[in-house]
Amino acid sequence: MQGVDYYELLGVPESASATEIKSAYRALAKAMHPDAGGTSDSFRQLREAYETLADPERRAEYDFGEPWEPDEAPEPVRPARYRRWEFEDEYEPVCPHLDPEEIPWWPLVAAPGDRLPRDGRGHAPWALVAAGGLALCLPILLPLDVTTPVVVAWVLLAAMVSAACAWLASGYAADVKAEKELTAEFGDAAVFGRTGEDPDQIGERLTAELLDRYLTKLPGLRVFHSLAWPGSVFADTDHAVLCGRRLVLIESKVWPPGHYALDEMGELTRNGNRFRGGGTKLPEAIAAFEDLLPEVEVRGAMVLYPNRPGEITTEDDDWIAPPMTPEQFVLEIGDWLAEKPAALDPAAFRAVRAQVV
Repeated sequence: MQGVDYYELLGVPESASATEIKSAYRALAKAMHPDAGGTSDSFRQLREAYETLADPERRAEYDFGEPWEPDEAPEPVRPARYRRWEFEDEYEPVCPHLDPEEIPWWPLVAAPGDRLPRDGRGHAPWALVAAGGLALCLPILLPLDVTTPVVVAWVLLAAMVSAACAWLASGYAADVKAEKELTAEFGDAAVFGRTGEDPDQIGERLTAELLDRYLTKLPGLRVFHSLAWPGSVFADTDHAVLCGRRLVLIESKVWPPGHYALDEMGELTRNGNRFRGGGTKLPEAIAAFEDLLPEVEVRGAMVLYPNRPGEITTEDDDWIAPPMTPEQFVLEIGDWLAEKPAALDPAAFRAVRAQVV
């Protein structure tokens, strides 16, 4: 980086505060990121400039004209955010195992390789078609007088059943076509993106395992890890699950055991008291994706894991992004996604896929 003025590169004066430097970097990163049309070299230079000026010690060395040498840098101190929820006695949370027989939506699980819902566009249309087909047989099954009103009613019923069958068939054909096109473009994977490997991201890895073990079994469902909000290049949301036109945004948290809930103001509490050990950005994320996908239903969930021996419990809240245990998440969110079995919506899939960092 010899000959490059970090301040000039970021467009800030030498007296800029840490907040101004961070703001300038975030604004430039959106335009200079390789995914936004920039080059990897320019983005690497931008990041090097930010990391130097954002660190008080490295910035002081830079300001005095002594270039920072990574090999000569002191051993970095483990950040406080890693130490904060240090596991006691080598304790680590684990991904729970649920009995499929206790999962209400498990009968809808697709056969291996089957991407389309077994019931096409839903349960009700097929039930109506079956009822209509049975009614068509009534003149044969019952000793009815073949009068003009009976014939007219029978013809109308036959037309309705035929139209319903045609509608379902066309929808299924469209779903098959869309699925084939997406598979040809993106492959047959059900999971996109990856979780972080940092020590404090164990919750994300556990939720990724949970999603892969259970929710990916639903036909037409796709999972996304590490998503940026629209207009951002940073991994602002841990996970997202898309099924038809329903989207769930997920944050994974490793917090102390206790009872978590949202109060009447939507503030997070633990054991009845305001919880100050962490927060959530899910409401903002939901609003951002609702603007991006106005025809998609969006909700959120905080999946909680204990950082030491003990139990985490939550309430059955009606909030749009409540705290949940992993078991509660599988049962409730899975049931919500399976409530309207539908094939993947191509437009929604492409929009969410584009946000994967």
